[in-house]
Amino acid sequence: MSGYVLAIDQGTTSSRAIVFDDAFRVVGIAQQEFEQILPRSGWVEHDPEEIWCSVVETVRAALADASLSARDIAAIGITNQRETTLIWDRETGRPIHDAIVWQDRRTAERCRHLIADGAEGLVAEKTGLVIDPYFAGTKIAWLLDNVDGARAEAEAGKLAFGTVDTFLLWRLTGGRVHATDATNASRTLLFDTLANTWDDELLRLFGVPRALLPDVQDCAADFGTTDPALFGEAIAIRGVAGDQHAATLGNACFQPGMMKSTYGTGCFAVLNTGAERVPSRHRLLSTIAYRLGGQTTYALEGSIFIAGAAVQWLRDGLRIVSDASQTGPMAERADDAQDVYLVPAFTGLGAPWWDPEARGALYGLTRNTGPNEIARAALEAVCFQTADLLNAMRQDWPGAADTVLRVDGGMVASDWTMQRLADLLDSPVDRPTVLETTALGAAWLAGHHCGAWPGMDGFAARWKLERRFEPRMDAVTRGAKLAGWSRALRRTLSDAVAG
Repeated sequence: MSGYVLAIDQGTTSSRAIVFDDAFRVVGIAQQEFEQILPRSGWVEHDPEEIWCSVVETVRAALADASLSARDIAAIGITNQRETTLIWDRETGRPIHDAIVWQDRRTAERCRHLIADGAEGLVAEKTGLVIDPYFAGTKIAWLLDNVDGARAEAEAGKLAFGTVDTFLLWRLTGGRVHATDATNASRTLLFDTLANTWDDELLRLFGVPRALLPDVQDCAADFGTTDPALFGEAIAIRGVAGDQHAATLGNACFQPGMMKSTYGTGCFAVLNTGAERVPSRHRLLSTIAYRLGGQTTYALEGSIFIAGAAVQWLRDGLRIVSDASQTGPMAERADDAQDVYLVPAFTGLGAPWWDPEARGALYGLTRNTGPNEIARAALEAVCFQTADLLNAMRQDWPGAADTVLRVDGGMVASDWTMQRLADLLDSPVDRPTVLETTALGAAWLAGHHCGAWPGMDGFAARWKLERRFEPRMDAVTRGAKLAGWSRALRRTLSDAVAG
């Protein structure tokens, strides 16, 4: 059997396809950005057809880049932006509306009503999540209630719901497969993560007809084959996982107490807690890390909505950089005497605050503040938020006390950012040789399930460290910076409450 595995990594701002060989090396890659649709403040949408076209085109381009054809690929693994919600017509395959993106806050009022009605306890007990617009449940209900005729058609079984993985599976298989995996299902507010099933009580609470829902499988499973017309021949699809779960696997965080943090559009820290779903006292998420062979592994997760997106704002909004790689050198040149803090609540604040009404703010500006100081503030904001998450995890679960953070995602290429992260965490940060760990995790699921790649032990043994960043900042400086961040955060939260 061929050792080549193709990963589809469908993210928030771009779609990528990556071909790995059996030594886990990238031999072919393609990427395509797509439009971010912003109909009004706090709303974020994607065109499903643009997502679909970008996936097909990048798969074809990655195969060409690797000088391979479809018959050379052992299997496909899919990883995706989570919580982003689509509904489409089962007969035509056409979406009834643009996809509502995970960052979207249009259902904040509905969430407030659910919380006021006392639904938080039930949701936490069954799902391990909090009630927030971030998740898919209230997005589904919004689509059913705001697209003409949608609710009646859904109840008649004429429509299908899916997160992006499910939509891609449907399209890739020519409408033959309507399925998802346990990790994506666990992010809907509709899935009982202890019983591992869609829950009727939650479906009634959120007003979602069961007829909409996909089948739920393990992360490594038979998800059908691609339509031969797409890539020349049919290719088996054998792995699916949400992006943060795939990154956990790609970083070989298979043992309880291991932790990874991915720095992409947002930042997501995931701590493996093993067979135990640990309840959080600090508003972290108790989620499914992955499900393999019918066995569920759980995790504590902290979700930060804005990480790399803050750098995009520097580029596209303020236009003080033309490329993300400029921000590290700019931060290094920033004036140490200026304490400038960015609270990047552009789409609300995630864990552990969960404030959908908060909005971004800059503090500490002076006449001498310039692009360098603002760039540093944007990078430091990601580090400060990670420190808050790690602190909450250590308070929730003793197994997190001595964890070493494994990192991945576009931002980790910046040495300055990773050193500042280690300094503010007061903990080592490990950067792997393969930074494409989200795609690698999806590829491992598919490659292992089809027999082309090794199992957990063999995969973990081949995980390689590129560089460890050790903390160098003195305790007084660290304490002062963290205190300044806390003050800025409190002001932002209080402004949101006052507003």
